[in-house]
Amino acid sequence: MRKQLFMRIVEALRNHSEYFQIRCDATGKRGLSPIQKCTAAIRQLAYGAAADQYNEYIIIGESTAIECLEKFCRCVIEIFAPKYLRRPNSEDIQRLLQLHSERHGFPGMLGSIDCMHWKWKNCPVAWKGQFTRGDQGAPTIMLEAVASTDLWIPRPRSTCFWHAFFGVAGSNNDINVLNQSPLFNDVLNGVGPNVQFMVNNNNYTKGYYLADGIYPELATFVKSFSFPEDAKRIKFKQMQEAARKDVERAFGVLQSRWAIVRGPARFWHRDKLSDIMYACIILHNMIVEDEGEGLNNWDDDEGEPPITVNQGSIQNFQQYLQRNAALRDREIHNDLRNDLVEHIWQHFGDSQREN
Repeated sequence: MRKQLFMRIVEALRNHSEYFQIRCDATGKRGLSPIQKCTAAIRQLAYGAAADQYNEYIIIGESTAIECLEKFCRCVIEIFAPKYLRRPNSEDIQRLLQLHSERHGFPGMLGSIDCMHWKWKNCPVAWKGQFTRGDQGAPTIMLEAVASTDLWIPRPRSTCFWHAFFGVAGSNNDINVLNQSPLFNDVLNGVGPNVQFMVNNNNYTKGYYLADGIYPELATFVKSFSFPEDAKRIKFKQMQEAARKDVERAFGVLQSRWAIVRGPARFWHRDKLSDIMYACIILHNMIVEDEGEGLNNWDDDEGEPPITVNQGSIQNFQQYLQRNAALRDREIHNDLRNDLVEHIWQHFGDSQREN
């Protein structure tokens, strides 16, 4: 990250927490500066090395470096999560729809969804059965994320996270995590942003995410064809899988930028691992914003009605069930995919026939 962004984070943490302020011990000796503590934390995130590696460089002990990392991640989440881990507002939705339509040729696309496994080296023995999958061979914690494509200056491609759900216990796959994820809570509660788009002369009222074959056939997912038989579906499969690389690239950039989530997790407590993962995602989005056109024009007061929590019988429960049924409507899923097949072929199939 640039020095200006680093100093912005240091200043925010110093104003937020007393821990990142210069303090003196009982003898009056000056303690560690905020820059030392933030540098120790960020270097652990960026390089994934042991905490005692920075003793000679930053003059900080192993236990203090680990404490700095824990405090740093928690403070970053408390300060920056409302902006950099927020759900898309109405302005963000319009920008994402236009961006993905121009870049990938998919009108109504909100992003791409996928999951990533983080190996848990020091998983407690009593929990290993909950976090181990047969194909992984070791305890892992799954991250579900939605990523979009964004432009940097001078115009290379980057990715920005719009949804992250991490830390669910269980031998999970993409479907199990989705059933516990808050991704569609706004849609089910009727407070989601209004999305209107037209494909192949048909109107749709829900944005969609590109997904791979394991995901269920929901009205908000667009999957590829396993075995396309004609030229239209072959072209659609090529473009859908190419556009879905956004989220895979996001995972790759996240792991290359923050090596701590690439290697095995060495902490014992799941809440600390969750803080580290969310802090890395927040810092990733901050870097995207700092270097280009990622998250901008953000307003904390969106004017949307808050979600009220009711105990006992939920009011308008029948409407909730109707929205859930519409979300899981397989017919809408198939109609949307067929319309997108025709749309892609009309706009991009002629060039293939000419070649």
